[in-house]
Amino acid sequence: MTESDTSGPAVVLLSGGLDSMVTAAIARELGMAVHALTIDYGQRHVRELQSARAIAEKLGVERHVELPLDLRRFGGSALTDDIDVPKGGVGNDIPVTYVPARNLVFLALTTAFAETANSRDIFIGVNALDYSGYPDCRPEFIASFAETARLGTKQGVEGHPFTIHAPLQHMSKADIARECHRLGLDPAWSWSCYDPTASGEACGACDSCRLRRKGFAEAGLVDTTVYSEDAPELTE
Repeated sequence: MTESDTSGPAVVLLSGGLDSMVTAAIARELGMAVHALTIDYGQRHVRELQSARAIAEKLGVERHVELPLDLRRFGGSALTDDIDVPKGGVGNDIPVTYVPARNLVFLALTTAFAETANSRDIFIGVNALDYSGYPDCRPEFIASFAETARLGTKQGVEGHPFTIHAPLQHMSKADIARECHRLGLDPAWSWSCYDPTASGEACGACDSCRLRRKGFAEAGLVDTTVYSEDAPELTE
């Protein structure tokens, strides 16, 4: 995608995590005005919401909407229910940190935002290489949702479909760390930890922390995030 391909604002799903920060910066680099949507879904790592606000300010987004949606009413995830966040390492099964249909719901809301913002370009920071195995991060899902949005919106049926941009889709976490560095972003603006300590440090042991730490280590870059002194050594 080049600047000549863009013709309106980009609407970015901005969680406050590293991937969404890098994605928003990529949209800005393309010369697009950035409209950001952050979902307050009752996640236990509310520190992420603070990071989303900071990132929106640092990147100078044109509009930042923070939308409440209390998924704690459904539960079913360690991020929205009274379930321990696993800290034994990244496995091969879909972990309990998976929030049921989260990206499906979030992309639907982002599409509604885009349609009212006169935007045809939706950006999401999903990644299908170094991730926790969530089904709603896969390329097949993103492609399928783009078709659903075309069929289910006024903009789509009138011949102006949305493009769902997932610029990090096939990047490793090391690649994403390098992009963060190339774009001049401070990693500490973002937040990835699923279970921060009482003193506000990243635990360093949950899947998200492990993947992030591993990515920066493999890239040979410093992650300015403050991790708990009890964080395990990187061994995977």
